Formats: sequence, C-alpha cells, structure tokens
Amino acid sequence: MSDARDPYPDALRAVALLIVVLGHWVATLPRIENGMLVETGHILDAWPPAGYFTWIVQVVPLFIFVSAAVSSEGVWERYRAGDPHSHWWATRALGLARPTVTYLAVLSVFVGISFFTRDGVLGPLNHSLTVHLWFLLILLGVQLVLPLSVWADRRFGLWSAAALIAAIAVVDLLRSRPAALEEWLILGRLVTAEHDYFAWINTLFFWLLPQQLGIAWWNGRFSGRRTGAALMLFGLAWLLAAVALGYPPSMVNGDAGGDTNLLPPTLALLGVMWFQVGLVVLFEAPVRRFLQRQHLGRWMAMIGAFGLQLYLWHKLAELPAAWLGQRLGWPIDAGMPGEPGFWIGRLEWIGLCALMVVPVMIVVLLFERYRKQHVAPATGTYRIVSGGTVLLLGLGVSLGLGALPGALIGLPLVALAAWLLRSPRQA
Repeated sequence: MSDARDPYPDALRAVALLIVVLGHWVATLPRIENGMLVETGHILDAWPPAGYFTWIVQVVPLFIFVSAAVSSEGVWERYRAGDPHSHWWATRALGLARPTVTYLAVLSVFVGISFFTRDGVLGPLNHSLTVHLWFLLILLGVQLVLPLSVWADRRFGLWSAAALIAAIAVVDLLRSRPAALEEWLILGRLVTAEHDYFAWINTLFFWLLPQQLGIAWWNGRFSGRRTGAALMLFGLAWLLAAVALGYPPSMVNGDAGGDTNLLPPTLALLGVMWFQVGLVVLFEAPVRRFLQRQHLGRWMAMIGAFGLQLYLWHKLAELPAAWLGQRLGWPIDAGMPGEPGFWIGRLEWIGLCALMVVPVMIVVLLFERYRKQHVAPATGTYRIVSGGTVLLLGLGVSLGLGALPGALIGLPLVALAAWLLRSPRQA
C-alpha cells in the first residue's frame, strides 16, 4: 500500500470532491422577488429532514483520512532523515495560498462590479462564496501536526485514536453533565443547549481523529470486507443512537456553539467518520483491482491535480448561474420543499451551476497553465511561521466576513502569506 501512485486514494478524493460540489449547489436556495435575487436560503433551514442526507455529503473527514494516509510514509521518511517537517508544510501551504490569492482577487473584482450594477446577485451570495474556505483552515491545521500523528501511530497504534475518541467524549460530558438516567437519555440535547466556549477544543480532537485513522489504515492496522462492513453498520447505528439521544441530525452548519454537531464537533459527528471509513475499507480491494485493470490511475491522478481548483471555484459558478437564472426567468426559486415543482427547480439550479462552472474552470486552468508552476518554498523558520500565521488569518477573515468585505481584507493577507512562504530568491 506504499505506492504513492495507488489510484484508490485518488479515486476516493475524486468521489468526495464531486459529492462536496453537488452538495453545496443543492444546499443553496435562491429566492427571487420581482425578477431579482433577494436572498439565498439553506435547504437545512427550509427542510429539516435534509439533515439526514448530510450523513452522506459531509465528506471532509474522508478528505482528511485519505490525505493523511498518502502523506504518512513520506513524513516518516523525512523524520528518519532529519528533514524538518516545516519545509514540507510550507510547500503545502504555498500550494494552497497561490490559487487562493487568485480566487480572492476575482471575488474582489466582483465586489467592485457590484457597486455599479443593479442585479444584486453578489449580496445574497456574499457568504456562500467564501464559506467553503473553512476546509483549507482545517487541512492546514491538522497537517501541521502530522509528524506527531505518525509518531503516535508508530508508538501506540490504534490506542492513539482511542485517546482522541475519549477526549471528545469527555468534552461532551463536561458540556452536558448528566446526573440522572433521564438526562443521559437526552445527552445530545444537553450538549448542544448552549455555547460552551471550552468545547471548541473538540475541533482539534475531532479533526485529528480521521488523520490518525488514515495513518493506521495506510499502515495496515485494519482492513478487509468484514471490518469495513462492521464499521459501516457501527457508524449507522452510532448516528441513529445520536439522534435518539437528542443530537441534531445534520452534520453540517448549525448555530455556532449551540444546535450543531460541527461548530464545535460533537460525539455524533463520529458516526459519519465510522461510516465513511467502513466504506473505504469495504470497497478497497474490488475498487483498487478495477482501477488497476482499467488503467485508470492516470485519470484519477489528473482529477486529483485539479481538485483544489474545482473546490475553490465551484462556488463562484453560483454567481453567473443566479444572474442567468433570474434573467431567463427559470424556476431556480421553486418555493419550499413539498411544493409543486420544488425538486424540478433544484435540478434547474444544479444544471445552471454545472453549466457555469465549465467556462469558469476553463479560464482557471488556462491561467494555471501559463503561470509559473514550480515555486520553491521558504525554508527559514521566520518566513514559514509568519507566512503560515498570515495565511490562516487571511482565510479566517475571508471565511467569517464573506466576499464583502472578507475578500477585500483577506486578499492582501493571503497574498502576503504567499510571498512569505516562497523562497527569498523567488519572493
């Protein structure tokens, strides 16, 4: 399993990326009045049963799992050779910062254009255009401590993952403090009842867990169809039990610090991870054989190479899709779930987004093709630490404030980070 060009991890990331893109488009509900886009709703707010579908579309744990798996062997080899992990991390951070600068620059242009137009498309989509940047923050954060995770797996095996699970459980118990049997039966409701600021430490514990499990899987600590099927069933049972105990069904969004399983993560979110890891293990052998037999490794690697660009830019496709939909009078605002034509309207909206993402991606890929591909990363501690800090700050500002004013503030910060993370001879 040590072959870096194993097509199976690339295929997993490609499937997860497709789920993310379609999930984001499905979740956005354009609202049009008098031919103008006035706001965008979220399908979870309009249709609570959609929360159960997030058990499938919340695939960020899968991304973390696979990324850690394929990176772990290189981390261990660099550790044994005495090469600083910070140099590898600077390469990854620079690889994320450069395309993000381009994305925020284009968003800033749209912000400027919005001052001179009356279509009002940008305002309702303001936060939708930057909300997906949270994944980059999580990925950079867990990769920063990847050597520690690799060492923990080598030293403690699956007990390192068990320790993280125990830590997540302790935080949830401190939030709920169940004293009687009746309170244990509504554990989830007590956990999410109010904003306990200390609970944000579960953001660290939870997102380290799929990284730890990905390393363990890559090192052969669990495998086989029986193990995969057992993990899938365990994950499904975990999710059903969590909902029965009062945890929200949705595994995305929610009120930060309150009625949510994500902000910060709760025990319920573990069920999604068990289920996804089970799928990976269950289908590992037959899918890998199929990919190798059909010689699809190169195609999977190609999709993976463009994955970051598609992830960054697929939300931007909502801008021209909304503009074109309102101009053509298409039923992209199809009312509420249960009303006639709602799901037809969803298909119209998804189709428009898919249509608009094609020219967006063509322009992006042409730009990426003609700009300098290989840029040496910084190796100095000061540049890496300061560049990484500024990058995380720029992403956080853009995420929290949306395209306006987030992109305007985040752009110079991320651009500065990209400059700091370069080798001084190329900066």
